[in-house]
Amino acid sequence: MTDFFLIAIAAFGAGVLNTLAGGGTFLTFPALVYVGVPPILANATSAVAVFPGYLAGALGFRAELGTIDRARLIRLTVITLLGGLAGSLLLLVTTDDAFSAIVPFLLLFATMAFLFGPQIRAFAASQSKGIANEGALGLFLVAVYGGYFNGGLGIVLLALFALWGWGDLNKMNGLKNWLSFALSAISVATFAVAGLVVWPKAVVMMAFAMLGGYLGAPIARAVPAHVLRVIVAAIGFGMSAVFVARLM
Repeated sequence: MTDFFLIAIAAFGAGVLNTLAGGGTFLTFPALVYVGVPPILANATSAVAVFPGYLAGALGFRAELGTIDRARLIRLTVITLLGGLAGSLLLLVTTDDAFSAIVPFLLLFATMAFLFGPQIRAFAASQSKGIANEGALGLFLVAVYGGYFNGGLGIVLLALFALWGWGDLNKMNGLKNWLSFALSAISVATFAVAGLVVWPKAVVMMAFAMLGGYLGAPIARAVPAHVLRVIVAAIGFGMSAVFVARLM
């Protein structure tokens, strides 16, 4: 019962965070590890837990997605699917010990990307001249990271779009949510076939994450964005420190 309560609260909080500013992985992944789920299974189960939120986000920006040329959208989606599949398969051949050693640095990278997201996007936009639009290699590499470990994916995608010279944030967010959904779909399918998903916990977490996402909207209107960013970053740094301590 204690384990159920903990993962339910973590998933609810993740749903709220993802609606407000992102960073839900900082709660779901550590909670699963804490209740005894091996790190790789926890990573896969966490991906399943937050998966429905990406579809909801994509649907919320469907008008903006409609402004993107269909052939271009299909091309970007295919590249993302291939990268996500590669990242997921890479996780399958990673041992728990190796993944445990990598996790603190993945969490730290995701936290830094989240904390300095606006600055990263601004820098990327300033460097956009001379960068080939929609570079396939860049998107593929980002998708590999997302298929392997989902934390901070949205921020990295937005920075990549800025490098392409895109400036419409709503359009960028719409594409970010759609590609995140596509990537997560292939990752979840891969993890499910490989037997990496702890389904009883995943189902509970999906339900509470969706509830948190629904209830997060009114909170988003009341809490300043910079406060949310600091809260999520504090959680991310704290979780990074915890996982470093586990290695000692």
